[in-house]
Amino acid sequence: MTGAPVRTLLLWCPDWPVLAAEIVDGVPATGPVAVLHANRVVACSAPARAAGVRRGLRRREAQGRCPTLTVVDHDPGRDARAFEPVLAAVEEVAAGVEVVRPGVCALAARGPARYLGGEEAAAERIIEQVAESCAVESQVGIADGVFAAGLAARTGQVVPPGGTPGFLAGLPVEAIGRPALADLLRRLGVRTLGEFAALPAGDVLARFGFDGALAHRLAAGHDHRPLAVRQPPVDLTVTAHHDEPLDRVDAAAFAARMLAERLHDRLAGHGLACTRLGIEAVTAHGQELHRVWRHDGLLTAAAIADRVRWQLDGWLSGSTGRAGARPARPTAGIVRLRLVPDGLLARGGLQPGLWGEAGEERDRAHRALSRVQGILGPESVVTAVLGGGRSPADQTRLVPWGDERLPARPGPPPLPDVVEASPDAAGRAVTQPGGAGRGRPRRPGPVPPWPGRLPPPAPAVMLPVPLTATVHDVTGEPVLVSARLAVSAAPARLAVGGATPTEIVGWTGPWPVDERWWAPAEARRRARFQVCLADGAALLLAVEAGRWLVEAIYD
Repeated sequence: MTGAPVRTLLLWCPDWPVLAAEIVDGVPATGPVAVLHANRVVACSAPARAAGVRRGLRRREAQGRCPTLTVVDHDPGRDARAFEPVLAAVEEVAAGVEVVRPGVCALAARGPARYLGGEEAAAERIIEQVAESCAVESQVGIADGVFAAGLAARTGQVVPPGGTPGFLAGLPVEAIGRPALADLLRRLGVRTLGEFAALPAGDVLARFGFDGALAHRLAAGHDHRPLAVRQPPVDLTVTAHHDEPLDRVDAAAFAARMLAERLHDRLAGHGLACTRLGIEAVTAHGQELHRVWRHDGLLTAAAIADRVRWQLDGWLSGSTGRAGARPARPTAGIVRLRLVPDGLLARGGLQPGLWGEAGEERDRAHRALSRVQGILGPESVVTAVLGGGRSPADQTRLVPWGDERLPARPGPPPLPDVVEASPDAAGRAVTQPGGAGRGRPRRPGPVPPWPGRLPPPAPAVMLPVPLTATVHDVTGEPVLVSARLAVSAAPARLAVGGATPTEIVGWTGPWPVDERWWAPAEARRRARFQVCLADGAALLLAVEAGRWLVEAIYD
């Protein structure tokens, strides 16, 4: 227990769960809205209260009183996320804010009152700041202690210092926020907080237990703990301003090295290191440039300097890309450079392998591919991630180099890391299955069933656009597949597009796939075949709506 309560300023946003639903989900708070938890109303809007809706009502009774009532499920996470901008707005005026609950925050009144010229001036300034920054209405109460300040905020009062016991004395016992205790006190003849506070503390503890003793202390104007303020996040970004615009790569590289060392020293001073680095630049003409670099280990000072230098080289030199494509070069030199660390970890949070760092080959590949990204953009280098699915196209997801390698669908565990890069159909460098991964190894989980999935081996080349084909039997008639997957005749010849037909020496199938049949607009029904041709080629065919298509080629 603490002694004298601290002079406290408390900000309260009325009907916050309703406002959070409007901010996050777009539910208009100007109409009758009720937030329900366990089938009971926990918050409602002013129009809903005007129609008779109250907290604690069951859903059916609330809708009976207001037939046009919009019902929203209670989501504490949504309330907390929506309240974060309000906290940031308050912290722009005063530091040391404690989140009492979503919609309510408190801070010591002494600091903002002395800085802004009094408690009332501080209250008005904070209310204005929240309204301007977040478009949220709020009320402020100031009293001795968080409990009394919360009750004062309901009416927007500033209780004079030392006047908190008198302010609380006339309030009903229901204000204590414990319905069962308040009901028992009323049956015992105690109707106000002043009457409750006048009871001997030892008798209250013996009769009502520890929770009753805590409520008795609050009714007397005391707090049970000091404010637990949250510390604003430390600003770790570093910025450099240049009077002479940087338009040469060598001058930019020198500035990048100095800025990288400053960032590394600042992170080291807080015992941190980063795994992602944001590089921001502003030119003399006001053009803004931004790029994010990722790394699978902790970025050292040299690694930060390398990435900044590569990025500035890509921006200033306009190096030639694939097929002669040139990135847009800035119209003027760089006058401001800013480094923003992200993915922060404690310096001991990521350890090297048992036998040291990664090998030289992988490190060289990583540096080369990272530099390509700096010149051509993050999407220029992608890695293939294997997952679940029925067709080979569904089982592969291309992920930008450095992003977390998660499959699009659950499937078998990923293959070991391989750093074999080759261009795909779009001209991007693709590391073949299980390419140099960035995440830590994951424990393989159960593989869900995929009925109709092709048996191994997987095809070597997936065609971006399937090729049309025709399949005939030995008599020259088209081969058809019925709705019951009956093949009209054995496939004998295949013609891709307008090419000369080739003899089919072996085939297997069909493997039927009937996907999303419950959504007619997205439904797809097809059957796949594997065929071997006389010239040694092996193809994956699919027949859909009577059309034959070549989907992939086997090696």
